[in-house]
Amino acid sequence: MGEQWTTASMPDQRGRVALVTGANAGLGYETAKALAERGACVVLAVRDVEKGEQAAARMTGDVTVQALDLTSLDSVRTAAAALRSRLDRLDLLINNAGVMYTPKQITRDGFEMQFGTNHLGHFALTGLLLDLMLPVPGSRVVTVSSTGHRIRAAIHFDDLQWERSYGRAAAYGQSKLANLMFTYELQRRLAAHGTTVALAAHPGMSNTELARNTPAALRLPLTWLAPLITQTPAMGALPTLRAATDPAALGGQYYGPGGRNEVKGHPRPVTSSPASYEMAVQQRLWAASEELTGVKFPVAEAEGSPLTSGSAATT
Repeated sequence: MGEQWTTASMPDQRGRVALVTGANAGLGYETAKALAERGACVVLAVRDVEKGEQAAARMTGDVTVQALDLTSLDSVRTAAAALRSRLDRLDLLINNAGVMYTPKQITRDGFEMQFGTNHLGHFALTGLLLDLMLPVPGSRVVTVSSTGHRIRAAIHFDDLQWERSYGRAAAYGQSKLANLMFTYELQRRLAAHGTTVALAAHPGMSNTELARNTPAALRLPLTWLAPLITQTPAMGALPTLRAATDPAALGGQYYGPGGRNEVKGHPRPVTSSPASYEMAVQQRLWAASEELTGVKFPVAEAEGSPLTSGSAATT
């Protein structure tokens, strides 16, 4: 398949069930819309149900809405229970929702907002829904990261919640690095079971409302430059869609725009930062995430063994 991958390249999605977080606007909306148009049964998992219903009404196909607030583990558990009661399978879990460059805030559970929403909320949701996916051949978990995972990014185990000091760009970088480390460690744990795989994607520079918290000093220059350095949400969603649907995609792959510096362009496999591949840090982050969320990942019925870390390659 050539590099000019578009929604027209997507195979038929009829018979597949997809859950997309943050699907009422931006990248999530475009991702859900494309999947529904290709025949998938799509669930929009959104914090604002009214906005979710409005988004669903603008889509074609089998689209429903599920309340989900990733800033609350109670909400994540409630949503997972509701989904488990209404779905008998899940083919695609797309961890798309996120916040960026927020002022210092905490979630309802006391987590720093960006780390809590972007990483811990999705970690918990995935763990609570994974047993709907493990019996389904070809099922995929796709988590949306960012080129921001390279910017001042590290996993600060001595201060994961930024209680001693706070930098919004560094905190965002930590959360997006965590998204990738979660993906690679999840793939390693899934590899022996042979049905579900984990992949990641990033949208490049996409013109969405995610950047609304950009510092004021940068906001005006970015507004002027936007037509030159950003792409539409529909283009930004293509790496996620390719990771989710391309038959040639492999577990542990990371997709992004194929243009210069991965800013714009049609999606292709890309490489994340060296730090993201540090296995010992991935495993330490996994253990910390289990402790913070209280979510343990399920036992795979086919193997009868827990999703413990193995030695499978991540790419």
